[in-house]
Amino acid sequence: MANRKKKGEDCIRPYRSTIVLSVLLLILSGCSLFVGVIDLTPGELLAGNFEQLEIFLISRLPRLLAILCTGIGMSVAGLIMQQLCSNKFVSPTTGATISSAQFGILLALLFMPASTLWSRAIFAFATAILGTWIFVWFIQRIQFKDVVMVPLVGIMFGNVIGGITNYLAYKYEMTQALSSWLVGHFSLVLKGRYEIVWLTVPLVVLAFLFANHFNIVGLGKDFSKNLGVPYNLVLFSGLTIAAMITASIVVVVGSISYIGLIVPNVVAMYKGDKIRGTLVDTALFGAIFVLVCDMIGRVVIAPYELPIELIVGILGSLIFIALLFYRLKHGRKAIRLGGAGTGCCSTMPNLKGGADQ
Repeated sequence: MANRKKKGEDCIRPYRSTIVLSVLLLILSGCSLFVGVIDLTPGELLAGNFEQLEIFLISRLPRLLAILCTGIGMSVAGLIMQQLCSNKFVSPTTGATISSAQFGILLALLFMPASTLWSRAIFAFATAILGTWIFVWFIQRIQFKDVVMVPLVGIMFGNVIGGITNYLAYKYEMTQALSSWLVGHFSLVLKGRYEIVWLTVPLVVLAFLFANHFNIVGLGKDFSKNLGVPYNLVLFSGLTIAAMITASIVVVVGSISYIGLIVPNVVAMYKGDKIRGTLVDTALFGAIFVLVCDMIGRVVIAPYELPIELIVGILGSLIFIALLFYRLKHGRKAIRLGGAGTGCCSTMPNLKGGADQ
């Protein structure tokens, strides 16, 4: 009897964090639906109050779905990029993916002024994928690289793209039109204007299906070839998935930094670095993080609303500093990536391996 109980506990133990995060996400999601300028009550909704029901279906529910897709998508995109590049500081922000997507939106506004949201999304997909590929192609050709150089190159490359975007926006008087995509916010998310973010769901499922391949590619080109995994194909397929997730979110919500950088690192501290084992927790924690930041932005100066980019920037900076101090204190046991570091963006040895966290 005692052995059965112990076996049952051993089976449940790996999923405890997932269960806790799932319950917490459900509770916060329910609270989020009733936070806003206009007061909604469950009783009035169940009673069939038409005005409140309309607000719920047109604004509150779409906003919640967009928040969840954003948190899940950006976190998983960051996890994929970190695993493929073997670097814990690579993310859609530091990998020039967000800047490239913004550049694509500007091109759509310049060449197709009457373009729909889906037309802008196509431009954003193309430029985000191309920008991410160029970043990784450039990184592969740097002979000496360490944990700091890789994201630093990405930040510089992203700033170059951002400078070109701002130059074209000023030249053609498009700064006002582009401003909506430079700062992330959910205030304009309404039914019929946010459905593009649903693309994150099949893309996240696709990432889960190929998680083992991403793990192998993260161990290096030679290791991948020995196991019969097409290194370049899996590498650029994973980067394409991450870029498409990021672009679909930028088109609807705008630029939100830190999520893809912070969330995977936090989850790796207690869950390890195997992408299949951490992907669900990363998605749940990312959704919770964005949801909490959005609720703070809605209540801190109510009835006005702060952009979520501001809240995420403040909390993300504090968490990132805490992660750095944790890393300095605990060394190799803080955040490490498993296996050999011969990947396309390999880090220093003390960032490898996550088994003993």
